[in-house]
Amino acid sequence: ELMTGYTMLRNGGAGNGGQPWLLRWSSRIRLTWLSFTLFIILVFFPLIAHYYLTTIDDADDAGKRIFGPRTGNELCEVKHVQDLCRIRESVSEELLQLEAKRQELNSEIAKLNLKIEACKKSIENAKQDLLQLKNVISQTEHSYKELMAQNQPKLSLPIRLLPDKDDVTFPLPKSNRNCRLHNCFDYSRCPLTSGFPVYVYNSDDYPFGSSLDPLIKQAFEATVRTNVYVTENANIACVYIILVGEMQEPVMPKPTELEQQLHSLPYWRTDGRNHLIINLSRKSETQNFLYNISTGRAMIAQSTFYDVQYRPGFDIVVSPLVHAMSEPNFLEIPPQVPVKRKYLFSFQGEKIESLRSSLQEVRSFEEEIEGNAPADYDDRIITTLKAVQDSKLDFVLVEFTCKNQPKASLPTEWALCGERDDRLELLKLSTFALIITPGDTRLVISAGCAMRLFEALEVGAIPVVLGEQVQLPYNDVIRWNEAALIIPKPRITEVHFLLRSISDNDLLAMRRQGRFLWETYFSTSDNVFSTVLAIIRTRIQIPAAPIREETAVEIPHRSGKAAGTDPNMADNGDLDLGPVETEPPYASPKYLRNFTLTAMDIYRNWNSAPGPFHLFPYTPFDPVLPSEAKFLGSGTGFRPIGGGAGGSGKEFQAALGGNVPREQFTVVMLTYEREEVLMNSLERLNGLPYLNKVVVVWNSPKLPSEDLLWPDIGVPIMVVRTEKNSLNNRFLPWDEIETEAILSIDDDAHLRHDEIMFGFRVWREARDRIVGFPGRYHAWDIPHQSWLYNSNYSCELSMVLTGAAFFHKYYAYLYSYVMPQAIRDMVDEYINCEDIAMNFLVSHLTRKPPIKVTSRWTFRCPGCPQALSHDDSHFHERHKCINFFVKVYGYMPLLYTQFRVDSVLFKTRLPHDKTKCFKFI
Repeated sequence: ELMTGYTMLRNGGAGNGGQPWLLRWSSRIRLTWLSFTLFIILVFFPLIAHYYLTTIDDADDAGKRIFGPRTGNELCEVKHVQDLCRIRESVSEELLQLEAKRQELNSEIAKLNLKIEACKKSIENAKQDLLQLKNVISQTEHSYKELMAQNQPKLSLPIRLLPDKDDVTFPLPKSNRNCRLHNCFDYSRCPLTSGFPVYVYNSDDYPFGSSLDPLIKQAFEATVRTNVYVTENANIACVYIILVGEMQEPVMPKPTELEQQLHSLPYWRTDGRNHLIINLSRKSETQNFLYNISTGRAMIAQSTFYDVQYRPGFDIVVSPLVHAMSEPNFLEIPPQVPVKRKYLFSFQGEKIESLRSSLQEVRSFEEEIEGNAPADYDDRIITTLKAVQDSKLDFVLVEFTCKNQPKASLPTEWALCGERDDRLELLKLSTFALIITPGDTRLVISAGCAMRLFEALEVGAIPVVLGEQVQLPYNDVIRWNEAALIIPKPRITEVHFLLRSISDNDLLAMRRQGRFLWETYFSTSDNVFSTVLAIIRTRIQIPAAPIREETAVEIPHRSGKAAGTDPNMADNGDLDLGPVETEPPYASPKYLRNFTLTAMDIYRNWNSAPGPFHLFPYTPFDPVLPSEAKFLGSGTGFRPIGGGAGGSGKEFQAALGGNVPREQFTVVMLTYEREEVLMNSLERLNGLPYLNKVVVVWNSPKLPSEDLLWPDIGVPIMVVRTEKNSLNNRFLPWDEIETEAILSIDDDAHLRHDEIMFGFRVWREARDRIVGFPGRYHAWDIPHQSWLYNSNYSCELSMVLTGAAFFHKYYAYLYSYVMPQAIRDMVDEYINCEDIAMNFLVSHLTRKPPIKVTSRWTFRCPGCPQALSHDDSHFHERHKCINFFVKVYGYMPLLYTQFRVDSVLFKTRLPHDKTKCFKFI
């Protein structure tokens, strides 16, 4: 029946019409049942299983049901579960033990690492100490060898011997004309250790004193008061000086009267031995009134000499004293460039009397003429020079007749025309200045020729002297061929060709040398008098008095603060910069050749280079420096570089290197009321090798704070008080500076120790140069036709600022005592430009540019107070300074260079076990 019902349902119900509906209903019921069953299985079965599994440990009775909840102990009773629990507990314990051991080992490793670092530091310190000890031992061995190598001990000065009070009689020469030092000079009064004392008579005590020119007498007295050799004790004097001219003609004494007055001088000693009679001329018409006076064994210094009167090596030809009581105005002197001027040469003069008439009228001259009268070339000279002027090949100006009344002159001498200002204006337009010597060849020099020479040198016209017999002023110490042309008169027809053939470089060299000679020997009364004394002193081989040094007035200060070491300043890795000095400061050796110095040595050492291009041409009035002139002869003992000692980097840096194995330098630091900055800068010098001492120039009128504690850097710190606030104080030659090398450094400059040491090494191989770090250059402003100061980065430079630079102490003397005062006044006026002035000075003397070391261009001081260089007017003032200095020097002495010094192994990759060396390329 069921099957029948089922069949019926499939067939649509009771009848055929209900079968489709039944089939659809049964299919839906079957699908719903299957879905429900599947849902029950998938949802409730996991829930039930989860319930039993989560409650298995909460059952109290183990026998309630098979899958009832059980405790952990009950589960552990199962054998394999118990094993797993034991393993878990064992592993946990082992893990805890391992973690404890790991922490313990880490702690031990950390302690060992600290010990390793400490050991490394101690090893490095030991290495440094060992290197320093080796350097100290090396220096000690070198000192010992120096002492052992001396063949004789140093001699102390002997007891001074004074001359006998009784006059010692000398054999008289046959004629006063035959007087020379060996037979007319008393050397017993001038021992080597005497110091060359000079006694000067007071002209007012004698009748001829009232006849002297007031300006010359006043200038002479002012010069005598400041001269280091003048003494008031006539008993110990070596030389006695009396001024007898220039005399005023209306009241001039007769020759016999003047001779009697000279012979009556209290220390004349019957023959005038060791006396010097000075006859200065301020005018071209000065007469030679000493010609007919018996001067005995006295020396004569004047501007006019006849050959029968002049005694070579005994008498002195001096220059005229034009600027008697006034200093020359450098701003009125024309510049030395352009080299060629409007006129190739010029000459103005008028010959008052011919040679023939002078020979006939002057009987005293005629009696002394031997042979025929000399030929008179003046007519040929006039004809030749006029022909050159008429040829129009070059612009020349020659006038043989004065427009106004000519100046008085000696017979056969060409008289000067016009006033001095008019003559100077013509010479300013002339490349060469002709000087025609007198037609009478027995007149070896005249005041007129000397005046022409003075004026030509003053304005930069190169003198062309026609007449080789002439004796130019100071001819035994000046090489006149470097500043003038001396041509025999018979070559007058070749003069034009000769002048045209000289190159511009040679012209400029001669003009520079002429300017130097004029400034050094001619320009002032002090120069003239000092030159005369220096010539006599050099002839009798007495060394010059040491040049004065600035006495350092120390400011008391407390020290003892242990200076730290800035890691940025002293971190040099494994590089050994040199020994930190443990011995007392080592001063540079003194100049020990003073008592063996001869004129030949001076001539060779000081004038070895042509023209003005030497370090500092010999100036007789400048005393030889006791230690500062050392660099002229330093480094004469050379070492072999290759194959022997030296050459390798390590040996070069362990020893100082160079040709002087032992040397130190002095730091000079200028400061002004910046105590904190100063203290930081001083601390950075702690441990700096080869440092002798630090001289702090305290430029402020306010003294340092009383409670200021200065750092102890291992070397003396000298705080020097100055008289006024001046940047020129940076370059004063303080007596506390005992080394040749000076490191001038600003109080806010940051330099590492390796940079300082490298600069020192470079300076030692270029001792005549400024060697430093910040470079600058000058440039020509075309629109304004003036010079500019420039601090931009550039591929060339012409200055190294002295805020961080090495230079020789010799230049400190020249800057303070020899350089024109107008430059120092400019520095004080602007409180600026002292570094530019020093660069001008050194470049002018050496004709070399400075040397820049390392690639650093500036040295900023972060956090420092405002400096003078930050002022807006700073650069404008420096522009003005450069143009003013050019006017004073007459040309631009600065030279450009693209040369920069670095280490030989600069930027060279080396194995870590190789030591870098310091040497410049």
